[in-house]
Amino acid sequence: MAMDPNPKRFPILSYVLARIPSLSPRSPRTETDIEQPASPMSRNAPHHSSHPSSSSPRIVDHMPHLSDPKLLASMTSAISDVAKTRSVLKNLGERPDHEAVDTAKAKLADVESKLSAKLQEIVLSSRPADVELLEWRAHLAQQENECREAADKEKQVYTAIVQLDAMHEAYEKMLKEAEERLVKIYESAERRLPEEQRLDPVNEEVNEDVARILQEANEKQIDRVSLSGRRLRFLPEEFGRIRGLVVLDISCNQLKIIPDSISSLENLEEMNASSNLLGSLPDTIGLLQKLKLLNVSGNKLHALPDTICQCRSLVELDVSFNSLTYLPTNIGHELVNLQKLAIQLNKIRSLPSSVCGMSSLRYLDAHFNELHGLPQAIGKLTQLEYLNLSSNFTDLNELPQTFGDLSSLRELDLSNNQIHSLPDTFGHLENLKKLNLEQNPLETPPMEVVNKGPDAVRTFMSKRWLEILEEEDSKRTLAVEEQGQTGWLTRSTSWVKTYVSGVTETVSGIVGSPKSPKDPFLDQQL
Repeated sequence: MAMDPNPKRFPILSYVLARIPSLSPRSPRTETDIEQPASPMSRNAPHHSSHPSSSSPRIVDHMPHLSDPKLLASMTSAISDVAKTRSVLKNLGERPDHEAVDTAKAKLADVESKLSAKLQEIVLSSRPADVELLEWRAHLAQQENECREAADKEKQVYTAIVQLDAMHEAYEKMLKEAEERLVKIYESAERRLPEEQRLDPVNEEVNEDVARILQEANEKQIDRVSLSGRRLRFLPEEFGRIRGLVVLDISCNQLKIIPDSISSLENLEEMNASSNLLGSLPDTIGLLQKLKLLNVSGNKLHALPDTICQCRSLVELDVSFNSLTYLPTNIGHELVNLQKLAIQLNKIRSLPSSVCGMSSLRYLDAHFNELHGLPQAIGKLTQLEYLNLSSNFTDLNELPQTFGDLSSLRELDLSNNQIHSLPDTFGHLENLKKLNLEQNPLETPPMEVVNKGPDAVRTFMSKRWLEILEEEDSKRTLAVEEQGQTGWLTRSTSWVKTYVSGVTETVSGIVGSPKSPKDPFLDQQL
């Protein structure tokens, strides 16, 4: 299968993936590699029902403990992110070749060029004398929308090809990181376990390392505990008795739960529980008032407990590589000290509006989710320096106008989305140094500007903003002038009416209108 890693570049990862039942191939045919075809020798080699990768015999000779089912299970849990992404790519299809991608990019550029020409033609078209201005503007707007819709429909196929290629590219980076994790797990297990115990079954009751640490805690104060890669299946409740613990590392194990007694670790500042099998976090985690760093990435979390909002000392929170579909509603109102939030590779569809209250946030990674947009008040994150919203694909198609208020933003990745236009305030991002807008159907700014870098984009959007302000000012001035002229005419008409009325009454009095009342004094004199 094309999604299988290259055994030469990722030997351990290839070995582990080949032994995951849900990911192993169903047919006995020889699989091809994503980067190079199989060698003649591998094509002629006999097939085995267990289907090990071609490098398996050699790697087991050099790393014999890979055959240990317990270590293999630990490694399998550590690469859950690879397995998830691999399954997604399996459904989407193999990576398109370079020619197909280049052709798709050329087609997209051609469609964009034709669209630009059509829009320019529409804008420059003259208004017929017998058509009202508002009616003409509505006609032009309708023509523009029809052109854009036709262009979008034409680009769909080509955009899908380019996006699929980008996903495979991201998958390649993920493979490298996974291989590095597996190497660390193997080295850690080999270094910390005695030779005669390396292949012993895991104690189902209490792991020997855990028992030793609990014993030490009874004899002296312990502030750091590292149990990474120990194949742990559970932590005993007694672990909460180590009151002086400041740093706890239980990553790369097989833990399904964290005991409620964890709340007794009142001095705990850092906890790394990444690459386990956690389906949930205990509600008592909110009692860890001094916790500053929490890493629970690479687990099976579907939701975070609301009580996590009570960990008000948190500075870094990593919940990436899980199955989260939402974040706690009040997470932003409570975690005001949070500086780094990593939520990538989940299924989050929207960010709660309270996120905008994270006044200390500097780093936000939300790529590979299902985000439909950002909260309208996102501009309140004035300390934010890094923002990654890439690969939300068809879900993310616009940004709020307050985006330009992110005054500290230095790095921004918006690649692999469906953004047609940057917000008009984008030119306000004066500190922006790195910008990735690849694989978006951008119309504003045009791609020739985007290709010149972030400074050119910012300059273009700044000029556009000034033009909008000037246009609004002109409209406002014109409206005031029209109102002034109308007011003068009304006042003049009123004055004329008053004057004419006065003259009429005077003339009537002079000529002795029959309708005028008689004056008794004059009658007497006559």
